Amino acid sequence: MIKTRYVSIGKGEKNVLNEDAVIARKNVIAVSDGAGGGGLFADRWSHYLLKHLPAGPISSAEELDSWIGSIWEDYYNRAEASAKQLGGMELDKFYDEGSFATLAAVWYQPDGVCRWIAYGDSVVFHYDYGTKQLRHSFTTLADFDRPPYLINCKDELNPTGFRSGNFVMTDTSFVFVTSDALAHYVLMMYELVERAKYATELATAASAASKNGNILKCALTLPAVNFERDVIEKLRDNVYKESRFAKWVRTLYSKGLLALDDCSAAVMYEVRG
Repeated sequence: MIKTRYVSIGKGEKNVLNEDAVIARKNVIAVSDGAGGGGLFADRWSHYLLKHLPAGPISSAEELDSWIGSIWEDYYNRAEASAKQLGGMELDKFYDEGSFATLAAVWYQPDGVCRWIAYGDSVVFHYDYGTKQLRHSFTTLADFDRPPYLINCKDELNPTGFRSGNFVMTDTSFVFVTSDALAHYVLMMYELVERAKYATELATAASAASKNGNILKCALTLPAVNFERDVIEKLRDNVYKESRFAKWVRTLYSKGLLALDDCSAAVMYEVRG
């Protein structure tokens, strides 16, 4: 039997919307991070995408673009009406830019295979308790400093930003999706534990004069880390209650290990017997 769960919290600033959306259905988990740095109504667009996410997997950039093409119009019409009420520069901004969001999703199939897609800097992870290995949908740690690919409500998709794959779900699998701040933390901590393997990637990311570069420099001063205990189990334990998740996230932020941002996660694992 497959178990799923999700949690999402805002960045904690007063009168600031949580622009993330996250779902955990019977056989699907997904997160969409509304990008408020451009356009309007990022929170609406991220929720709209997940509300209409297909029950079965998307397998290509063409399929993703086709699906967006089949759902965008109703969203656009409603958002346009809201923008008209705001008027002036806000309406012009919507016409010029639209709405932006990322997407990371996993579909569990009857044959035991999980099929996933990712677009932007929301990330799919697969941790294997047996091998202690972490697989993920992202590129490199330094790429969190680059502007992410984003799904727009009015423009065609750039196929370059599409990533997809699959893995077999076992009783030692822990599958999860997160928005970018938490994804950066998870990937950073794993690479620190496997420091010899990722030495070049870590050095490149740490050399950046950026928020994430500073976070990594802080993490490099940590004593020995047990990735499974300190990261995977913390996420697994805290995803079940928003208040506990919020406390964990605040602790990471206070230690300089996490960017101040909306944080969302959805998890999937198999329970036998």
